[in-house]
Amino acid sequence: MTWRQNVRLRVRTCQSARSEWKAARDEWKAEYERSKAARRAAGKKPGFPDTDHPGPPPTGFTLLPWLLLGLGAFSNLLQGETPNPWIGGLGLPVFNSLYIYVTFRSFDRVKRESVSTRVALGLMGLLTTGLALGYGGDWLTFFPLLGLATGAALRGRGLGRTGLLLALYAGAIAYVRGGWDDATGIGYATFISSMVTAAILGLSEAVRELRAAREELARRAVEKERLRFSRDLHDLLGHTLSVIVVKSEAARRLAPRDMDAALGQITDIESVGRQALTEIREAVTGYREGSLATELTRARSALSAASVQPVVRQSGAPLDPQSEALLGWVVREAVTNVVRHSRASRCEITVEGAAERVRLTVTDNGTGTGTGTGTTGTGTGTGTGADTCEGVGGTGLKGLTERLAAAGGSLTAGPAPRGGFTVTADLPVGADELTAATPGAARQPG
Repeated sequence: MTWRQNVRLRVRTCQSARSEWKAARDEWKAEYERSKAARRAAGKKPGFPDTDHPGPPPTGFTLLPWLLLGLGAFSNLLQGETPNPWIGGLGLPVFNSLYIYVTFRSFDRVKRESVSTRVALGLMGLLTTGLALGYGGDWLTFFPLLGLATGAALRGRGLGRTGLLLALYAGAIAYVRGGWDDATGIGYATFISSMVTAAILGLSEAVRELRAAREELARRAVEKERLRFSRDLHDLLGHTLSVIVVKSEAARRLAPRDMDAALGQITDIESVGRQALTEIREAVTGYREGSLATELTRARSALSAASVQPVVRQSGAPLDPQSEALLGWVVREAVTNVVRHSRASRCEITVEGAAERVRLTVTDNGTGTGTGTGTTGTGTGTGTGADTCEGVGGTGLKGLTERLAAAGGSLTAGPAPRGGFTVTADLPVGADELTAATPGAARQPG
């Protein structure tokens, strides 16, 4: 193969790479236009700048224009100024092929750290050394290209040392061929190309990773808020609807023989419904804080309406609002389960406060089934029983278990040794520990 054939081969290679780059650019532009149209359809103003657009994905095409540094050597071949032109004509496309191979693989972390990429980079170094020693002059500019490929492929703590050694090596080769002027220029250019390339590509990769991490955090925050809201609605509506059902049954039984008592139950139903509307509005905005005293009063009313004798005992110092809020949720859920599932005639609610911890116990003398939303206790309040609402079994006590665990407490639920069912909540006393676990504590009204 003559040197003219090598030149024609090189020209065809450049034309092919240029056409591939244009195809990739056109594909990115088409994708950008599609995403832009989608954002406009979602309601964004057409002329509004998209500051979050990350730009085209980084590929080896961004480093191809630097191959123009080798035009001087290519010109020497065309003008016949290079001795043994077949060697230079063969070395030039081989070097460019190795450069393209290394740079394109440098944008994939796995490929960048593979053995084949390191071997190709080493071959580039040997070929650059041979061409620079053999020809000098414009062929010395292959060292900055080698530094650029090195910076793209070797990103890490050892890059500075590697870049400095490569610059000294390039300067030494240039000194042998052209003296101090070439040595300082080539050495400096090699060091700068390796360091700047690594810095820019590393920063670009870090920005994209941070963008992906931000999107993941936003997605998790949305999921967490949805979970909080679903728990609040479950606890609020489960208890309220149970009280309404129980009082409605009581009104139906009382109506034939005692209309005044039946009207009293109906009045309570209206009051419970209005209070439920208020609580749901507060839950939507995230500002709701429960009160243990309020929940104990409601528990007495709901148990009495269900013909269950309520026994409430409370001892110890007053609790902080966060502790009361969490224990109020436990009372609400446990009493709801007693009314709906236990078939008990007596329910005891005991609150025992100490200096550092507070314990709430709800015990009934029923059939021993009363966890979750119609579930059978398994010691953790997450069991599944036969009488469950559609796909919701165990949601109530499971959600409370997670809330108390987040606050450093615990919740156990299961059949009592002497019959019936027992729910026990143990909680450390301290507002700082409980703020994150209380519904709506993250957004207090200012």
